[in-house]
Parts: sequence; C-alpha cells; structure tokens
Amino acid sequence: MLGITDLSTYLVGLVLIILLPGPNSLYVLSVAARRGSRDGFRAAAGVWSGDAVLMTLSAAGVASLLKANDLAFSIVKYVGAGYLGYLAFMMLRGAVRTWRTRRATIRAVTHGEPPVAPVERPYRRALVISLLNPKAILFFVAFFVQFVDPGYAHPVLSFVVLGAFAQAASVIYLTVLIFTGTRLAAAFRRRPGLSATGTSAVGAVFLAFAVKLSLSHA
Repeated sequence: MLGITDLSTYLVGLVLIILLPGPNSLYVLSVAARRGSRDGFRAAAGVWSGDAVLMTLSAAGVASLLKANDLAFSIVKYVGAGYLGYLAFMMLRGAVRTWRTRRATIRAVTHGEPPVAPVERPYRRALVISLLNPKAILFFVAFFVQFVDPGYAHPVLSFVVLGAFAQAASVIYLTVLIFTGTRLAAAFRRRPGLSATGTSAVGAVFLAFAVKLSLSHA
C-alpha cells in the first residue's frame, strides 16, 4: 500500500519505540510540570518540528551519509551530549535556587501571588535536543526506511505516510505527558521542595543521557 511494506509491523514497532523514555519526552514532561500546559505544548512543538526535519533528511539520504561518516557522527554525538549536559546543569542550578527560596514561594502562593518563572524557551530547547540526538537520526535510518519499497514509483509518498503515522503517535503520547505534567504542576506550586526534588531528578537523568550518548557508537 503506497509503497509501504508490512505496515502493521511498522506501527507496532513505532509505538514501542515512542514509549521508550528519552530526552525529548522527558523534557516535555518536565516543562509541563514546571511551567504548565501552554509551555508544555511549545516544547512538544519543538520535538515535532525536529522529528519532521529528521524525517526529511532521512528521505533525502542525508541521515545515511551521517551514519556512514564516523567523523560527522562523532561531531553530532558530542555536541548533543554537551547540550544535554548543559541542560542538566541548568536544571540542577534551578533546583538549588528553588530549594533556597521555597519558604518565600510558599508564602507567595498562600497569599495568592503567582510564582515568577525564570525565562525559558521550551520550543527552541526541545528542537535542539531533537536535532542533536544521533540516536533519533539513526532510528530514521535503521527503522524508518526499512518499510519503504525501493521499487515503488513514488517513494516520497511512502515517507510522507510513514512520517504522518510517526507524528500522530508522538502527538498522542506527548499530549498525555503534558496533561500528566500539568497535574504535577499544581502540587509543585504548593510544595516547592517537591519541585526542586523533581527538577534535580530530571537533571540527573539528563546528565546520564549525556554520558551515555558520548559513549555510544554509530
């Protein structure tokens, strides 16, 4: 159908891969928990934009060239690991700041004063996380392209259909995470110590992602 081979296997594999925790989904959940659903969807839009770019590169064969070029892969890998490390540092620093000001925050919430959130650009950060994740690039090379019939006359249409399924699954999954994070946000506003602990945990996981990514191979 439309140059796609074994669509059912693709859909099952796609769901399983999307459900695996990674820096993209974890960042979206973190943003929604700390800043609410609006910024959560901004972060999700960054992920969807990054995925769309990677799908386009995969269809154009650029991702395959990156996989075959060890130097290019290493550059993307270390830049991505460095960026995740930077985000981990920023989250840990923010958690320390939240812990130190927790008493003032509790008083402000008690008196009905909205907490002041630090400046953050969720869309841009999520987009960079997505684009600098070589594992995501290799996913579109090792998994995505396997289901395109090389003999089909219009392979671009096959990529578009596969990409639409991937984006639809991502939209559903990230939307669930955003509403889950929004529920946590209310508790975080009342208990800034809990917010600091959660942010520290996410920062530690991002640091682990950075280390794992820097040690990975193509």
